[in-house]
Amino acid sequence: MTQTTAADTSPKSAPAPPARRIHRAWFVAAVAFVTIIGAAAFRSLPGILIDPLHQEFGWSRGTIGFAVSVNLALYGLTAPFAAALMDRFGIRRVVAVALTVIALGSGLAVWMTAPWQLVLYWGFLIGLGSGSMALAFAATVTNRWFTERRGLVTGILTAASASGQLIFLPLLSWMVEKNQDWRPPSITVALTALAVVPFVWLLLRDHPADVGLAPYGAKEFVPKPPPVPGAARRAVTVLFKAARTGPFWLLAGTFAICGASTNGLIQTHFVPAAHDHGMPITAAASLLAVIGVFDVVGTIFSGWLTDRFDSRRLLGAYYALRGVSLLFLPMLLAPDVRPPMLFFIVFYGLDWVATVPPTLALCREHYGDDSAIVFGWVLASHQVGAALVAFLGGVARDVFGSYDVVWYASGALCAAAALMAMVIRRRA
Repeated sequence: MTQTTAADTSPKSAPAPPARRIHRAWFVAAVAFVTIIGAAAFRSLPGILIDPLHQEFGWSRGTIGFAVSVNLALYGLTAPFAAALMDRFGIRRVVAVALTVIALGSGLAVWMTAPWQLVLYWGFLIGLGSGSMALAFAATVTNRWFTERRGLVTGILTAASASGQLIFLPLLSWMVEKNQDWRPPSITVALTALAVVPFVWLLLRDHPADVGLAPYGAKEFVPKPPPVPGAARRAVTVLFKAARTGPFWLLAGTFAICGASTNGLIQTHFVPAAHDHGMPITAAASLLAVIGVFDVVGTIFSGWLTDRFDSRRLLGAYYALRGVSLLFLPMLLAPDVRPPMLFFIVFYGLDWVATVPPTLALCREHYGDDSAIVFGWVLASHQVGAALVAFLGGVARDVFGSYDVVWYASGALCAAAALMAMVIRRRA
């Protein structure tokens, strides 16, 4: 007769669930996917509201672009502190508060009458809230709940972040044209963010140990680490430590160019640029939505590739191809949608944030347990690059009457990013 000891029933020796059951980690990833889409909805608005705000209030595109740039910068700068706060207070609390802040900023925006209110609501409130829901959140979920398939899960959650911004575009642009008013889309986004909060609170869990499980793919149980005090201090300490290494600056530089050529350039300025050439706003917004659809495929496939191939080579190829495509874009803009434009849209969708899985993999390779916070700082550079181009793109349009110089400059930057990615050293 076998005697059962206390150790046999402890969490550390708890048997793994049957192989045929779906691991709880996949349900957590699904909730995170829906949550990120809900948070990203507001980020689809700036591109379709630049012209309506300009017409109603007479604000220059540079002024509107400045508010968008504040949003993009805070989206990135908040991320490392949010990752540290998740280590201190838990994922669920931080995410629920962030969604509420997004809804607050989006709801208050409908009463704005002055540019400073645009900066406050769009820039600061939405920037802080969406920054807490940024890709550092995806990195934290992936690092805690998965030891296998990390590249694939990173690709899925990254696709949610980018596609959530773009898939909402046709609906929101239809609302603008139908009502001849930019306020209904803003209210819709506020309600979307609030609707996700109950799912986060009821279904999301901070760590596999909370439900007595090991991370997906782990061979043994991993105890939940204690809360880490001093979130702000830890985020800054990790930054200073990482800043003494070469790979950090190369990753930050390439990701800044990634942000400049996606969120800052295409997401913010593609719709008004296409409208300059006579294309209806709804048609241009629908093209961005197509980017969002193909982004899902491209980013998940990139995650699969990241699990199998050298991340540096993947980044080099992604940036080089993106730069070439931007050089051709000025020749493709026209009043109607033609096959070459569709080819550009499909390609840009596949490449949109395909850079995230290999970038996060390199952060894990070089910075280990601090990789989520380091990636948060790398993401901050992504958003600073996006903010600069969102602002400077609007200024260039006001000065030159065209976006052509912005497309060409961004293409050259992507070529530089490809070279930077290839010189990142491998960790022994």
